[in-house]
Amino acid sequence: MNIATLRVFCDVVLHQSFSRGASANEVSQSAATQSINRLEKHLGSVLIDRGKRPFVLTPEGQICYEAFRDILEIYDNAAQLIKSPESNVRGQLRVAAIYSVGLNEMSRCMKEFMQTFPKSKVNLEYLHPSKIYTAVLNCEADLGIVSYPTASQEIDTIPLRSENMVLICPPAHPLAKRESVDVKELAEHEFIAFDRTLIIRKELDRYFRHYGQHVGISMEFDNIETIKQAVESGLGISIVPEPSVRHESQYGRIAARTLTPDVPKRPIGIIHRHRKMFTQTAKKFIEMISEGLGTPQ
Repeated sequence: MNIATLRVFCDVVLHQSFSRGASANEVSQSAATQSINRLEKHLGSVLIDRGKRPFVLTPEGQICYEAFRDILEIYDNAAQLIKSPESNVRGQLRVAAIYSVGLNEMSRCMKEFMQTFPKSKVNLEYLHPSKIYTAVLNCEADLGIVSYPTASQEIDTIPLRSENMVLICPPAHPLAKRESVDVKELAEHEFIAFDRTLIIRKELDRYFRHYGQHVGISMEFDNIETIKQAVESGLGISIVPEPSVRHESQYGRIAARTLTPDVPKRPIGIIHRHRKMFTQTAKKFIEMISEGLGTPQ
């Protein structure tokens, strides 16, 4: 049993396919199958139930997948640390982020990082929040940038900043004439909400309950971009993080107003696997992204 065998097994499980797992390791499907057969013989246990479509892991296979995944991460990080001493930041870093973290800010930070460390490569992918946690847990992403970062037995968090939430409405809307808007006034208007499965929706619902307010929800969406488009089209008002509408507000496409008597906040942070060994590339990226995205609102 060697590292290559563990990697083939984990990739087959991750991709739920012998062919895709083999391709990820640049070996034939037959070679991947034989490799896993040898692993099962070595351990004396069936790890993959091939009788089901798609295949499923046996209980022993699940134990091995979680353990081998950790072993591979420690090995890869150690190898990267040896190749990348403190004075020589290089290598690949995989980052998954929510869209609403700020495309302009992320682009600026990415450009600055790769200019400062030209031997490094950062692969950035924008994903739905739940998929970011899955990507980090499955070692598909080294770091995740999310709102309301949540720690667990397998996930650690690094705080970045806290964003003020603002009321947004069309420029011609009656509330746009005000410098600030009391939360009690929102019940009189059509409200465009986040999907109820998202943490930001649950936090806003808690905010409304705190002030004993009920808002008339006319639409629900799972991302800020669609909410902004709906507000621009005059379909209602909403509450979103201020940085996410800074551009539209500056160009007069959306009016952003302060909420009173209390301004709700949205925390932004980094998530990573528990006890993860950071490469020099990861350490420098966290340092730079903390400076670039960590400005208090």
